[in-house]
Amino acid sequence: QVQLVESGGGLVQAGGSLRLSCAASGRTFSINVMGWYRQAPGKQRELVASITSGGSTNYADSVKGRFTISRDDAKNTVYLQMNSLKSEDTAVYYCNAKSRISVNYWGQGTQVTVST
Repeated sequence: QVQLVESGGGLVQAGGSLRLSCAASGRTFSINVMGWYRQAPGKQRELVASITSGGSTNYADSVKGRFTISRDDAKNTVYLQMNSLKSEDTAVYYCNAKSRISVNYWGQGTQVTVST
């Protein structure tokens, strides 16, 4: 099992920045890909960004150039730096870890609210 604990959400004005953190514990050696998803009210959960164990990254088109995902393997932590935030970025953000056998683990979610 892998446990994920997110932190760093909150309320920010449009144009501002936030950094989300996700600390993994448990069978972290089994993790292959870590990522961030988000779900806005009335919408499906969508991938925001992901990073593989080799450091390859993938971003949703809507956040390219504004968000940066990174990982610190020594701390078993993945980060999402969010800059130039927009109202449409408002959502609950979930940390995800996918094992090498494609088992998905989820964090409890952290609210990000961007005010205009």
